[in-house]
Amino acid sequence: MKTIKGPAIFLAQFAGDAAPFNNLADIAHWAAGHGYKGVQIPSWDARLFDLARAAESTTYCDEVKGILAEAGIALTELSTHLQGQLVAVHPAYDLAFDGFATQQVRGNPKARQEWAVQQLLLAAQASRNLGLSAHATFSGALAWPFIYPWPQRPAGLVETAFDELAKRWRPILDAFDEAGIDLCYEIHPGEDLHDGITFEMFLERVGNHPRCNILYDPSHFLLQQLDYLSFIDIYHQRIRMFHVKDAEFNPSGRQGVYSGFQPWIERAGRFRSLGDGQVDFSAIFSKLAQYDFNGWAVLEWECCIKDSEQGAAEGAPFIASHLINVAARAFDDFAASGIDLATNRSLLGLDR
Repeated sequence: MKTIKGPAIFLAQFAGDAAPFNNLADIAHWAAGHGYKGVQIPSWDARLFDLARAAESTTYCDEVKGILAEAGIALTELSTHLQGQLVAVHPAYDLAFDGFATQQVRGNPKARQEWAVQQLLLAAQASRNLGLSAHATFSGALAWPFIYPWPQRPAGLVETAFDELAKRWRPILDAFDEAGIDLCYEIHPGEDLHDGITFEMFLERVGNHPRCNILYDPSHFLLQQLDYLSFIDIYHQRIRMFHVKDAEFNPSGRQGVYSGFQPWIERAGRFRSLGDGQVDFSAIFSKLAQYDFNGWAVLEWECCIKDSEQGAAEGAPFIASHLINVAARAFDDFAASGIDLATNRSLLGLDR
C-alpha cells in the first residue's frame, strides 16, 4: 500500500488581486504558512501562471518549480476546469460560459471551442514539462439540459450527445497519452460526466482510453445522494486525483436534492469547510489507502458560511490528521510460526 501525499490546496478559490494572493511566490508562502506541502494551480489565472509559456519553455517551468520550492511547496497538478467546460457547451449556456474564454473568442461558439481544445493541448505539454503525472479538468456538457426527462427525451438524444462528447475529447486524450499524463475529469453536476454511469458511458465511447480517469470529490456525490464509498470500490482503478471537500445534505418537506433554486446558504445541499459537513473522510482515506492511491489529498475550499482564510487554516491540519502511514508489515506478524511449505502440506494431509 502507498501513503497519500498531502496536505495540498487548490488555489483557484483563493487567488485574487490583493497580496498575498496575486502572485505565485506570495501565495505559495501563504500556503506553506498554513501547513500545506503542495499546491494545485488553476492554469487560467495569469496572476499565478502562464499556460502557453509553460507549454513552450522548460526554463519557465523550472522557474515555477523553483518559486514553489523556495517556499517549501510542491506542484501537485495543473487544472483546466474552465477551459474543459468549453470543450462542450450546450447553446442554452453560451452566454453564461462565455466569460470563461479569452476575450477574442467570446460570442463565437465555434472559435471558443477551438480555443478550449488548444488550451487542453497546451496543458498536456505544460504538465509534461513540469514533470507532473495527472491533470484536472471538466468534461463540459451537451446533454445536461435534458437531465430530467420532461418532456420525454427523444430516442437516441443522450447517445448522440455522448458520441459527440467522446469525439471531441478523444484527440485530447491522445495528446495527454503522448505526454504521459492522466487526464482526470472531476465528476460534477452540470457536467455530462456527473456520476459513475455517465463516466462509464463516456469511457466506453473513448475506447476505455488509459488516460481517461477521475478526479474524486465526495462532496458532489453527497449532494446527489450517491454512495461515495462504494464509488471508490467500483472505480478505484480510474481515480487518479482527489479533492478533499466537505458538504452537507439536510432535506426537508420543502426542498430536496434540487434545492428549489435557493441561494447556497438556504439550500438543502451545500458545500462546507472541512469538518463542518457530513462527509466521512476517515472512511474515504482508508479506502483510498486500501486501493493504493498514491496521489495528493488536495483541499478544495467552498463554503457559504465560513471565511476562506479560516477554512484554509483549518484545512491543512484536518487533512494531515486523516493521512494514513500505511503498514509496512502485517499486524499479526508477531504470531508467525515460520512453518514451511512441506509443513503446510502435512497440516493439510496432502502427503499421506
